[in-house]
Amino acid sequence: MLDGLFAIVGTAHVLTEDVDVAAYLEDWTGQYCAPAVAVVRPASTQQVADVVKLCEAHGIAVVPQGGRTGLCGGGVPLVDQPSVVICLTRMNAVRALDAAGRTVTVEAGTVLETLHAAALEHKLIFPLMFGAKGSCTVGGNLSTNAGGSNVVRYGTTRELCLGIEAVMPGGSVINALTGLRKDNTGYDLKDLLIGAEGTLGIITAAVFKLFPEPSARSTAFLSVVSLGAAIEVLNRLQDYTGGGVEAFEYMPQPAVDVICKVFPDTRRPLEGTVTTGILVEVASSRPQDAAELKDGSIRLEAEVMELFAELMEEGLVLDAMLAQSQQQRADLWKMREQILEAITENGPAYHMDISLPLAQIAPFVEAMDPKMSQLGIQPLTVGHLGDGNLHYALSAAQGCDWDSVPLETAKELVFSKLVALRGSFSAEHGIGQSKLPLMTKLKEPAQLAVMQEIKKAFDPKNTMNPGKLIPMGPIKSSAA
Repeated sequence: MLDGLFAIVGTAHVLTEDVDVAAYLEDWTGQYCAPAVAVVRPASTQQVADVVKLCEAHGIAVVPQGGRTGLCGGGVPLVDQPSVVICLTRMNAVRALDAAGRTVTVEAGTVLETLHAAALEHKLIFPLMFGAKGSCTVGGNLSTNAGGSNVVRYGTTRELCLGIEAVMPGGSVINALTGLRKDNTGYDLKDLLIGAEGTLGIITAAVFKLFPEPSARSTAFLSVVSLGAAIEVLNRLQDYTGGGVEAFEYMPQPAVDVICKVFPDTRRPLEGTVTTGILVEVASSRPQDAAELKDGSIRLEAEVMELFAELMEEGLVLDAMLAQSQQQRADLWKMREQILEAITENGPAYHMDISLPLAQIAPFVEAMDPKMSQLGIQPLTVGHLGDGNLHYALSAAQGCDWDSVPLETAKELVFSKLVALRGSFSAEHGIGQSKLPLMTKLKEPAQLAVMQEIKKAFDPKNTMNPGKLIPMGPIKSSAA
């Protein structure tokens, strides 16, 4: 087996020694760790295909892996399943950039920030954006259908992708890198493989949409009178700017407090208690919106401030801080992007990645936060409020011991409310291993049954990333 891998990718790119493979075998959270037959680092799609063929012939599973920033154990092997990890980070070429057609073709191992830089060279942007941009890869983004802060305007990774290249079970390769925006020629295999977490095939390259670089941005931190009012503020701002809102991030006081506790150099954007804090960014590529007015201000910023003043007169917005420099904008975004690390450093926590209809976000938080408090739990919540995604982390309240917190009771309350409000228990981080019990318990049985049949049809030998995303056991009936 190893000799075959050596022949395909070269001895230097087959890792077997403990010291060499350790970093590839543990999840970012540290919760999942398992051995592998080898870690293989292919440099081409053909090498990926040859490795998959070899592994299938030997009854060995394959686990595709990118930047290792996942939070659900989706990119590491199972303890009881002989596996080869296929790390795609050597496949990091920007194959083509069509500035006129505003598309870019990149390999799966390309770091997201590298893609950002390649687009900016042509005064274009790739708008997928989140804190792990400097280490995550586009293959992983596609595998989990990653979201981030700009989904409110540009959509998730799936909506940004026009085509893929992928290695399927058995080693066949599908090439759909045309970049066409219209193609009605059968099943959309692209959308089936995006979000499949490597369980149906290994995405090796993709064509993405690009967008014009904004000529003007307005970034602010708001204190809004209530979470319910924040949705009205969002809609008013969208109407006022013609859909120019790029980010609308919910940052309540407890989240800001824990960031400032862990990172004491952080400067609070507003004085006093900000119960409902909102980090908002509006952007425009229209040259006239970047025009400098007589008072030295930029037109877009001036117009946004006019709306904020109107919202303050109406009592919807209590206070506002508008970034006056690129540094102030960077500081606001740094604060937002530090939240996961801050929660992790603050102590034990149970992280939930949930989504809700916009109208149900305030009712959910207003119902759950008091119940969590009664259980000795402090929710540390942030959210991509513009698209309904909340990161609802449960930590021990001050003076309470984490080991004594009734976590299972809290989880049951949260997920019951989530189901009642027709939300989702996984918004953008994927399922991996960690959420398989929730898939079994909460996913609609008929949908889950179809997913199992698709998995069996594509991958009858269960070679592709087994034990992730799809529970393969019996499904409860709809009547259960």
